[in-house]
Amino acid sequence: MGGMSSSFSVSQERKLVTALPGPRSIALQERRVRAVSRGAGTLANIYMDHGAGAILVDVDGNQIIDLGCGIGVTTIGHAHPDVAAAAAMQAGKLTHTLFTVTPYENYVRVAEKLAEITPGDFVKHSILVNTGAEAVENAVKIARKYTGRRAIVSLDHAFHGRTNLTMAMTYRPWPERAGMGPFPGEIYSVPTSYPYQDGLSGEEAAEKTIDYIQTHIGASEIAAFFVEPIQGDGGIVIPAPGYFKRLSEFCTENGIVFVSDEIQAGIARTGAWYAIEHHGVVPDLVTTAKGIAGGFPLAAVTGRAEIMDAVQPGGIGGTFGGNPVSTAAALAVFDIIERDNLLDEAKRVEKALWARIGGWADTFDIVGDVRGKGAMFGVELVHPGTKKPFPEALAFVLKHATTNGVIVLDAGSWDSVLRIMPSVVISDALIDDAASVLEEAFTLFAASQK
Repeated sequence: MGGMSSSFSVSQERKLVTALPGPRSIALQERRVRAVSRGAGTLANIYMDHGAGAILVDVDGNQIIDLGCGIGVTTIGHAHPDVAAAAAMQAGKLTHTLFTVTPYENYVRVAEKLAEITPGDFVKHSILVNTGAEAVENAVKIARKYTGRRAIVSLDHAFHGRTNLTMAMTYRPWPERAGMGPFPGEIYSVPTSYPYQDGLSGEEAAEKTIDYIQTHIGASEIAAFFVEPIQGDGGIVIPAPGYFKRLSEFCTENGIVFVSDEIQAGIARTGAWYAIEHHGVVPDLVTTAKGIAGGFPLAAVTGRAEIMDAVQPGGIGGTFGGNPVSTAAALAVFDIIERDNLLDEAKRVEKALWARIGGWADTFDIVGDVRGKGAMFGVELVHPGTKKPFPEALAFVLKHATTNGVIVLDAGSWDSVLRIMPSVVISDALIDDAASVLEEAFTLFAASQK
């Protein structure tokens, strides 16, 4: 049936022994309300204890199918024993010195591997940091230093982070940006390619993007153009073929640094090391995070050596960036992906998802579009007979899924896209079971509308 279920410490099956959330989760939620800021909102108040593969086990003993992976982090599965062993061994030797004070080999080895797996056969250098937002922010600084320009461009429906700068690069105001300004200037959002909604070819959409840049910003003013090859939070939006190729050419022609933000789509999730590879485009810089270290905090900016080295020594860095334990975990992740052929496993998951849910738009009136690559799929929910977003339907489906033991994510600028991002080791049987729960939700919602 696919997957490697026999090797997991938790049986790869959905199993509910209490209602969800269970009594221990309810008790923990009461404690959480008293101690944790409400700003740290939660999709489902189900508290987890442990996990393996594509299954999470909550504090009440329920086994839950995870189609979210902590928003794309546990791509290789939960609590991978090889990652745990590598991190534990490193923690017993050295937890911190700060690479910019007294360096260590792990950091260098991760940078060497990133140079190998990122697109392009030119000389590449990296910097390691803690989070995706920090990677994006450093990429902005590096591009500005290299070009001597100030303007930064990102695409409509983009999500680049939650720092002040990266929130300015993020598309929609709610909930991340509301009341958080003022934001930095010289940040511009430009039209993108959204095939389901705009019906344009990649070349047509690219010309629209370029025209907007030329008439609203001016190409000579732009330091960097940031793109997500697959927009995760934006709704699993995959631009039409040819779109990124034309934009990359435009950037090269105008001395703009072309940055592929691979924080969510990179590190084997889409069946390639990096999702931009599916478009045949080689970016100048790549940002990596989420799946790189199996759950430990690590992120990177990797790119052309002449761009990365434009910054003076001491111009970029940070206390915990490239932490010894996180880098040890990342090296284990790289080994696991290659040893277990996880690029091929991502392709298997894609095939299984298409086979199981690819026909939903023909079966369910509220499903407008199903799209995806590897283990990264989106199901756009719409008012029947239209392309109008249907956020109420998404809210219903999410609630039904979580109370029935399936963790699945929301997405989309209009809160109307079901985001499916399982581990690449999820079995075909778990995909089938989770899809059945989601189908039940669609059917129940349709009945509730009559």
